[in-house]
Amino acid sequence: MSAELFARTYGRVPEVTASAPARANLLGEHTDYNNGFVFPAPLPFRTSVSLARTEGPEGAVEAVSANFDGRLKHAPGAPAAHHWADYVAGCVEILRGEGFAIPALQVAVAGDVPMGAGISSSAALEVATMRALNHLLGLGLDGRRIATLGQKAENQFVGMPCGIMDQMVSSLGEPGQALFLDTMTLATELVPLPANYIIAIVHSGVAHRLVDGGYKQRRQQCEEACALLGISSLRELGVSDLPRLEALPDILRRRARHIINDNQYVLDGIAALKAKDYKRFGELMSLSHLSEKDDYGITIEETDRLAEDAVTFGALGARQTGGGFGGCVLALVAADRAEAWWAAMAPRHPLARLIYPVAN
Repeated sequence: MSAELFARTYGRVPEVTASAPARANLLGEHTDYNNGFVFPAPLPFRTSVSLARTEGPEGAVEAVSANFDGRLKHAPGAPAAHHWADYVAGCVEILRGEGFAIPALQVAVAGDVPMGAGISSSAALEVATMRALNHLLGLGLDGRRIATLGQKAENQFVGMPCGIMDQMVSSLGEPGQALFLDTMTLATELVPLPANYIIAIVHSGVAHRLVDGGYKQRRQQCEEACALLGISSLRELGVSDLPRLEALPDILRRRARHIINDNQYVLDGIAALKAKDYKRFGELMSLSHLSEKDDYGITIEETDRLAEDAVTFGALGARQTGGGFGGCVLALVAADRAEAWWAAMAPRHPLARLIYPVAN
């Protein structure tokens, strides 16, 4: 993908090409920056990054993307410019800050990850960039280090206070398996996805944009709740501690309740998958969506209707995935019923589109 774009743009072949997948988060939303549990899975959508050394000052970047016109340039030490190339430049700046010598680079980016879908196109770009630089320069970074440096680029350079989930699953995930991640310890476990079922991904038709403020506000509210409860993170509380939340103002109580419940849904969901109780796993997906809607306030009318109708027409469960305020809904559907299921869904949601397993 990106190698051809690189050759067309710069008139030579790249030295290195690397790629990384997008992800769908099955359970555990906004729990990662609360030191909690998440349960994402990699998707067969990938971002590809090709690059090569070029003449110029150390840390300079010239980048081109298959999805945008023109070449963008980043000068060494310059701040974020609020465009897609910030994710590439951020990786370079973070590596330089870690003491690595990064030469001037020409970069090309391509892929099939739908942007604005809430399936983490940014993390895929960060991990692919880190992988390419790791290979080009022999940096010796393992998968976990690539993930944590990618998160650092997004937090410190781009300015998005995301948790570690997206980068970890993009870096460590395996096809056909979900990745249980304890974001406090970074312990992981791969869990096979249900046999004879598919995780359908439906774009609501409304692109999400986390940097608009809703995501940051939720994180701040969780921090306020922790301060009032005298704890360092909501991970310290379990469902037996829910009565303690009654001391909080209503908005903070609901935010904290979502995190505590969604952490438990992750643990219960893994147990259900291992027991092959797919009905229970679907129920937990739907419970998680209701928690996103009623307690965390990150769903929208379009995703609420999609999640409700998905179950009405035969899915075992459905939920909005990603940071929220638009994007995609996931539904657990029997593979042999998926086509009929979508045929029933589509007329009720003319702006929505099925992006996996079949694009329309």
